[in-house]
Amino acid sequence: MSSTQPVLPTALDLVQVRNFEATEEFARHLDQIDSLARFRSQFVLPAPSRGSPSVYLVGNSLGPMPRQARDLVNEELDAWESLGVEGHFHAKRPWYSWHEQVRDGLARLVGAQPNEVVAMNSLTTNLHLMLTTFYRPSGRRTKLLIEKGAFPSDIFALRSHVAARGLDPDAEVVEIAPRTDAWLLEESDVEAECARLGDTLACAVLPGVQYRTGQAFDLSRLSRAVQGVGARCGFDLAHAAGNIDLQLTACGCDFAVWCSYKYLNAGAGAVAGCFIAQRHGRDTSLPRHAGWWGNDPKTRFQMTDRFEPVPTADAWQLSNPPILALAPLLASLQLFDAATMPALRRKSIVLTGFLEYLIRDTLGTNAEILTPASASRRGCQLSLLFKDNARARFERLTSAGIVCDYREPGIVRLAPAPLFNTFHEVWRTSVAVRDACR
Repeated sequence: MSSTQPVLPTALDLVQVRNFEATEEFARHLDQIDSLARFRSQFVLPAPSRGSPSVYLVGNSLGPMPRQARDLVNEELDAWESLGVEGHFHAKRPWYSWHEQVRDGLARLVGAQPNEVVAMNSLTTNLHLMLTTFYRPSGRRTKLLIEKGAFPSDIFALRSHVAARGLDPDAEVVEIAPRTDAWLLEESDVEAECARLGDTLACAVLPGVQYRTGQAFDLSRLSRAVQGVGARCGFDLAHAAGNIDLQLTACGCDFAVWCSYKYLNAGAGAVAGCFIAQRHGRDTSLPRHAGWWGNDPKTRFQMTDRFEPVPTADAWQLSNPPILALAPLLASLQLFDAATMPALRRKSIVLTGFLEYLIRDTLGTNAEILTPASASRRGCQLSLLFKDNARARFERLTSAGIVCDYREPGIVRLAPAPLFNTFHEVWRTSVAVRDACR
């Protein structure tokens, strides 16, 4: 394929790309016809201390700052300064209902109805709140299922939650592992484990995208497997929200939680998100930890001593939202709305595919790519497992200006995000990977 001829449709239906060229010119050509390239200028990327601009491939750990975030935060600071308490009802975006500003954008982002999503708390706090409602051990049905190798916070949450119920975490928390000498967890193995647990399974908390390997899962298939034995199914979408094209309502799961500081670019410690299926949100009799902000806003100021949950995901809120922390999330969601997740996903498939094409042969015997080769089974992350001198090779990448991260045992994660990374940056990364493998 000649790099002097059009190689992609100008509409950027990148999924159709099948042939790449391992040249800098080809990478620049892809950037020239990328209809999403304009979004890069909407972010402030960390500046290098010296030399060429760095390549920021850690949006899977902390996304860069949207330019609009500063303006939106300053708006709220100005409102606080000028209005004081009156800002709750008279600010440009009244604080009393501020969380509603991000509701529709979150719903579009994860493929849900607006009444099924809410921005609140942190991921782990939301996971505890969901477990309170959806993990209801009774009789034989007491088991909680989670993947072995899940992010430690999830394991800590499940085990401590079970212990707080007076049960034994060692007996009740079941961890399903990949097959021997494998890194990837097969959906068929989850199905088999659900069938084995049968009526002892109360709830499952499974990944949307595995944080170390970058493996993406079929959420509909996993939901059916869990619910098929009468249990509740929830997902940790920390590495999936803003990365893959989620359809939470359609997948049929009961709940999901995610953070907003990774692919959602909402800043360190950003307000997290939560999905509760509409059928559960409407059921105001469900047990939950209650707080004033989950009370129906129509009766909230009557100050009664009886909780009246609003029949939506909002009912799981505990306290009024942190306005200054929500503002950057709004800035980011406005960009996702403008770009749209389907278009971002199409670009992501080719952006990650181009990186894989460029580095696969250069890895040789030094490393292997843990992430599945199929685009349908991964997001924008490629995880490289180095066989030796992993830390030194990682340091060579960072010294070359590739901002990536390291996870034991010897895993380097590269995550080209379609909102702000370029094809030329992917080419630069491949050169650094080749040098690190020498």
